[in-house]
Amino acid sequence: MALSAAREAVIRGGKLVVKVGSAALTSAENGIDRQRLDALVDAVAGRAGQGVQVVLVSSGAISAGISPLSLRRRPRDLATQQAAASVGQLALAHAYAESFGRHALTVGQVLLTSDDVVRRAHYRNAQRTFSRLLSLGAVPVVNENDTVATEEIRFGDNDRLAALVAHLIGADALVLLSDVDALYDGDPRKGATRKIAEIAQPSDMDGLHVGMSSSGLGTGGMMSKVAAARVAAGSGIPVLLAGAEEAHRALTAADVGTAFTASATRLTARRFWLGYAAGSTGRLHLNDGAVAAVVERRRSLLAAGVTGADGDFVAGDVVDLVDPEQRVVARGVVAFDVGELPAMIGRSTHDLPPEQRREVVHADDLVPFKD
Repeated sequence: MALSAAREAVIRGGKLVVKVGSAALTSAENGIDRQRLDALVDAVAGRAGQGVQVVLVSSGAISAGISPLSLRRRPRDLATQQAAASVGQLALAHAYAESFGRHALTVGQVLLTSDDVVRRAHYRNAQRTFSRLLSLGAVPVVNENDTVATEEIRFGDNDRLAALVAHLIGADALVLLSDVDALYDGDPRKGATRKIAEIAQPSDMDGLHVGMSSSGLGTGGMMSKVAAARVAAGSGIPVLLAGAEEAHRALTAADVGTAFTASATRLTARRFWLGYAAGSTGRLHLNDGAVAAVVERRRSLLAAGVTGADGDFVAGDVVDLVDPEQRVVARGVVAFDVGELPAMIGRSTHDLPPEQRREVVHADDLVPFKD
């Protein structure tokens, strides 16, 4: 039977991002499970040995630090999480280096906070780092820098991080490995459910059950995986969601799990950064006409379509554009300071002073969101 385009991209892609969760690698009682980690590395190394460039996004640092620090469960307070991460990250990196060493592959550790992709200059620096590591034949192993990340600069889960990294390096596909083997139309723990093999468009998700993973070790769960898959697929990168125990089959035959079809157009690095990585410093409120122009017709936002503004931003900052129901419908780079906008709101361009007769957000600096 012919495979879907998303599955073919996993098989034939020359550059892949593979993400694995904490529950697939660690346990609270024993820390890193070397047998499971070695199996994952064997699958990744098999593709690397074929000349494929692979970036591995790995959770597990905090979980790996639980046992060495004699903690009874995953810590909830930030300070203890950071302490566990500082111990566990070293153990995890050492385990990966040893395991990939069995295949004569060099590992490069890359620790990121959301600040590294929110700031445009940092984002470009991360691109260069990945590019050079891959060109030198190393396997970058990526994790959130839990040791220093605060609540304000956390990704929240490594599924989102994996989607950002996939676009950042221009990956041909993203493979999300978990303790849940696929997406289902109900709670698989309750039986009588159907596995969903393909998600061709966002509407295919309507009515499907999206629950949490079975483990208490991770921070994501199925909701974060689906959200990450939709971000990646919506920006042009196909996604395969599969069980970690099926890593080898997922990376070779790609006939397991759930595949998410990519949109026909891949966002440029700048537009992806604007839409999904950059932090917003304020909001512009739009009337219905402006929403239709920005989202449906991909036009620039003019002052006549703005009904209000809030936040603390200056010209050149990234802001959210919200509709009358307060839903974020787009994001873009604003051309005016927040203090300039009250006098401009609702006015036609030709009624404005000459120095203000330009777009509030230009179409080239704007990314619309569609359901």
